[in-house]
Amino acid sequence: MADRSESTSRSARGKARKRALDVLYEADLRGTDPLGTVADRLAQADPPVPAYTVELVEGVTGRRARIDELIATYSEGWTIDRMPPVDRNLLRVAIYELLWCDSVPDAVAISEAVELAKDLSTDESPRFVNGLLGRLQLLKAELVG
Repeated sequence: MADRSESTSRSARGKARKRALDVLYEADLRGTDPLGTVADRLAQADPPVPAYTVELVEGVTGRRARIDELIATYSEGWTIDRMPPVDRNLLRVAIYELLWCDSVPDAVAISEAVELAKDLSTDESPRFVNGLLGRLQLLKAELVG
């Protein structure tokens, strides 16, 4: 039974992660504030916005300058502006989880990001996302220390 609740929890977190990506992507494309966008979605409540979605959007927004600096520094051959918007925002969520969400195992943050890249982005994106996040995972202690 514990395995079932754990997988239900993961599924709920996966949905919340996808919803956070949707909010960040929308705000990025429209040039609006992600916090305002998530507040609008909370007010509409259809579909409901999970608490973890709000946590991710707030976390990414609060650390956006540092996250974008890491993306720019460690992505090889890509500027942040040249990246597909889905990849850019997917990386923001994953990096936030990888570096600042102790409740999310590193492997989960990376594998969830790669799966979203497979579902939502280009054929090259999963490999790119995995490689960048793998580099950051190896450097994690010095990046957050």
